[in-house]
Amino acid sequence: MQLSSDFEDALAYAARIHRKQRRKGADTPYVAHLLAVAAIALEHGADENEAIAALLHDAVEDQGGQQRLAKIEKRFGDRVAAIVEGCSDTDVLPKPPWKERKEAYIAHLREAPYSVRLVVAADKLHNVRDVYANCQAPDIDFWSEFKGGRDGTLWYYREVARALSDAAGPEEVRLNDLIDELDQAVGWLERLVNEEDLPTPSR
Repeated sequence: MQLSSDFEDALAYAARIHRKQRRKGADTPYVAHLLAVAAIALEHGADENEAIAALLHDAVEDQGGQQRLAKIEKRFGDRVAAIVEGCSDTDVLPKPPWKERKEAYIAHLREAPYSVRLVVAADKLHNVRDVYANCQAPDIDFWSEFKGGRDGTLWYYREVARALSDAAGPEEVRLNDLIDELDQAVGWLERLVNEEDLPTPSR
């Protein structure tokens, strides 16, 4: 597959609308996450529409709700807009309560189309890898930046991985490979956090 100028347009568009955002726990420009999610999706068989949606997957939640979705549909087409909408856990401000919103989103993933599940799996894999790296950094109060806190965030990633696994059919080979990577990454994160909870040996 050769990416067209539409992907280049989406990359510039995503960089522009997210230009003021930074990643949690770091001063990393948010576009780094969007690039990573698109890369993971492409490495697991995404077509161009899915790759564009990967670049724009947070645009509705973070940058304008339904108005942003309408602009994406007009600029990039119905299919991209549908995938982005399916990746969004809310399109309203203020956002609904965190736990209620995440439970509804997890339930939605069990019925979501393939393209949505592919982009979500890529997004969550990069998020989990990022959290794992930040957890190993000393003297950073990283979990305070998450509305679910440490335990809620771990619960969320585990349940997303489970929902995606339950929804995937055996014929979805490349998506299943991606979900396996997500499941493994969540396991690494859980073990790391459990080790942090162990008492310090006395000397």
